[in-house]
Amino acid sequence: MLKRYLPHLLLILSGASLTLAFAPFNMWLLTLPALALAVRQIIKLKHQTFLAGWLFGMGWFGAGISWVHVSIADFGGLPLIASIALMVALCGYLSLYPALAFKLTSKYFAPRLWPLALPFFWVFAEWLRSWMLTGFPWLSLGYSQLYSPLAGFVPLIGEAGVTALIVIVATSIALINNKRTLANASLITVCLLVCGVVLKQHDWVLPKHTYNVGMAQGNIAQSLRWTPEQDEPTMQTYKGLTEGLWTNDLIIWPEAAVPKLEPLAQPFLSMLNERAFKENTALITGIVNYNWETDEAWNNLIVLGKRTPDARYPDYQYFHNNRFSKHHLLPVGEFVPFEDWLRPLAPLFDLPMSSFSRGNYQQPNLQANGIYLAPAICFEIAFPNQVMANLYSETDMIITVSNDAWFGRSHGPAQHLQIAQMRALELGRPVLRATNNGITAFINHKGEVKSVLPQFETASISAPVVATTGFTPYYHLQGLGVWFIVIGLFVAAYILRRMH
Repeated sequence: MLKRYLPHLLLILSGASLTLAFAPFNMWLLTLPALALAVRQIIKLKHQTFLAGWLFGMGWFGAGISWVHVSIADFGGLPLIASIALMVALCGYLSLYPALAFKLTSKYFAPRLWPLALPFFWVFAEWLRSWMLTGFPWLSLGYSQLYSPLAGFVPLIGEAGVTALIVIVATSIALINNKRTLANASLITVCLLVCGVVLKQHDWVLPKHTYNVGMAQGNIAQSLRWTPEQDEPTMQTYKGLTEGLWTNDLIIWPEAAVPKLEPLAQPFLSMLNERAFKENTALITGIVNYNWETDEAWNNLIVLGKRTPDARYPDYQYFHNNRFSKHHLLPVGEFVPFEDWLRPLAPLFDLPMSSFSRGNYQQPNLQANGIYLAPAICFEIAFPNQVMANLYSETDMIITVSNDAWFGRSHGPAQHLQIAQMRALELGRPVLRATNNGITAFINHKGEVKSVLPQFETASISAPVVATTGFTPYYHLQGLGVWFIVIGLFVAAYILRRMH
């Protein structure tokens, strides 16, 4: 009995082990043997490739995004059995994508051609995962290589391109059964690793100017975020944290740091606006704006204080254009699909602030004290195309704000930070990441965390940030680089199949 189901068990275990390859563990080398083991078992189960791929995905996502259960169980108001059921349903859905990639590969190609064919189907499946049902591109394999030699390829072909390279190498390793296949796998692996090391030495962008930036981390408990009597204490917490930050060129507060709706927070915002101008700086904060006439709400970032260093008056006034409205809303958390049906079912579908309107896909940069910033609020940082759409020639850095209190003490915030690091490396811009309770961090243009605040602390931090100019090859190529690679390999596999 054990022998019969051993391949199935190994698939689940190999998928689960991938969790250790991502943050906060960062055992990047584990990705290759884990995927190679899965491919080897799937080849053995040649008549069950879809099921086998799905089991691998269940291990991969079941362990990797277990933090979703924290959000549902602690803040969704559902009983334990219901939260576990929703978690299993989500993982089951995400597992369909690797299952699809393996099924299509096995249907059309013999195992010996998998190193050429699987990368195409894998990238196609991951592309589907990034936009179906608004997209959930979390834990894509390329993120695990942030500290590996393969990271050298990121500024050229992006995280998706590195994912394709991983699939090529792992599949080659999975097919080792003699000296020739060992030599082939070794050659491919060594060539890619050496090329990655060489590419890592090159700077694709140039330093532009160094700015001093401060960030405040309020560490406000999620249960208190939308409690009216906590509005004033929360605002005073952030005001107090900022007292030591006024000498910076720029100050950043996290997502919805001001808990009052923007029309109701005007006295507080006016005070901050005047203070920032007087201190010769700018302050960016997250806040929810609400239009009473249209019943529309937006998850916004707004700029207070100085728009330019030579500004003669404070920048902010209600509904001014120096703001960013979140475009990529989080299902259930920020909008509820089929809300007339779902909202009455459970507190999970009726959370505070879960009916936002979308901002435009492409918006002007925020301009704060002469610094141009491309914004991404929370989940948006996981979508490279959207971040790139808001990156312009004058953009100095990327700003991303979040409230990761939803994740509790899970590894979700570390994975979120890793995603932000990947965007910095792909696009050659420093990333400023301000969060409510961590992980608040300064990331340079190479994706390296230079300064960080501990999680679950009420604190502030300041650091010099080097703005950059110019663009990486990935910015110009975007998805074309990875598609050129995988389509080229796919065509080669098709030709070889026809020859035999």
